[in-house]
Amino acid sequence: MLNPPMAAPAGATSPEIRAQILDTVRRFVDREVIPVASKYEHADEYPAPLVDKMRELGLFGATIPAEYGGLGLDYSTYAMVVEELCRGWMSLSGVLNTHLMFAFHVGTHGTEEQKRYWLPRLATGEERAGFCLTEAHAGSDTQNIRTVARRDGDHYVVNGSKMFITNAQTCTVFSLVAKTDPNAEPRHTGISLFAAPKGPGLTVGRHLDKLGYRGIETCEVTFEDYRLPATALVGGVEGRGLKIALSGLEVGRINIAARAVGVARAAFEDAIRYAQERETFGKPISEHQAIQLKLADMGTKIEAARLLVRQAAAMKDRGERCDIEAGMAKLFASETCQEVSLEAMRILGGYGYIKEFRVERYYRDAPLMIIGEGTNEIQRLVIAKGLLQRYKI
Repeated sequence: MLNPPMAAPAGATSPEIRAQILDTVRRFVDREVIPVASKYEHADEYPAPLVDKMRELGLFGATIPAEYGGLGLDYSTYAMVVEELCRGWMSLSGVLNTHLMFAFHVGTHGTEEQKRYWLPRLATGEERAGFCLTEAHAGSDTQNIRTVARRDGDHYVVNGSKMFITNAQTCTVFSLVAKTDPNAEPRHTGISLFAAPKGPGLTVGRHLDKLGYRGIETCEVTFEDYRLPATALVGGVEGRGLKIALSGLEVGRINIAARAVGVARAAFEDAIRYAQERETFGKPISEHQAIQLKLADMGTKIEAARLLVRQAAAMKDRGERCDIEAGMAKLFASETCQEVSLEAMRILGGYGYIKEFRVERYYRDAPLMIIGEGTNEIQRLVIAKGLLQRYKI
């Protein structure tokens, strides 16, 4: 395990520690992830040995402060870790994303008791977290959720259902967004967030069979007279749930953008290697101008996407609001990932279309980043509204 006492506080990871961590993750990906990723992915099998190894490395505590047993990494370093993981297999980063979003919710907005209870357990992976926000009828329209948590003495009783919940089967606790006042106006003032452990009344439903992002379970979760103590209300105040959830989504969007860079990088590296090995008309295809133009565009866009991710992460490290920048990074990186994975398939030709090669997996994984943590259409609206406010005349 990477040694937590060596880790710097969030916002100040030293270059030496960053290099050590990235080298460790890179070796893990090269030696243990890449050789088996396709097997797990094609079988849609949960990669328990790889997840256990990530726990041993301390990655479940990546951004959790060292005082609570985590590595205390800044978000800049965390984004680099996610890129490295996704170079090997994008699904692995999903194990960490909602887990560390819950840690962010508690660490930033929770009471001292909530921090002392949850953060050390999350850091070791003893507790693993999912995020219950999306509903079948309320995806991008988060204020339209129907799951209700009604106060009953010193408890809340929750009824409703959530959709597309990553880690639903393997996690032990959910960051649950629910309405505590369904009649509130404006609507967001009636939404609260809870730390919701698995228990009676909480049911994990069917496993959803996905195009990509396989090997990591995505399920429906239902709540039927599910009881939570009042102390489970994150921050101890009703009506702040949507604000807390959205602040966590900045972290989630940095994660998604970094994932996209990692997958795009993997596709590019496979393509440029193949282009130098494959010969047509008496020379490697990398010497054909048509291929060179593709490689130039692919490499340039990946580097631009990486810089956008690092800018957003650096702002998060400084405690600045970065909804515009995280949205820009997520938008550009995910669209780049989709484009680069398709171009890689074109460079490999027929080999890019068969499961023996990894490129078809990159192509199937790429759309998740366009949809996940807010569709790119929503990102454009968020960015535009933010820019209009920033440049208001």
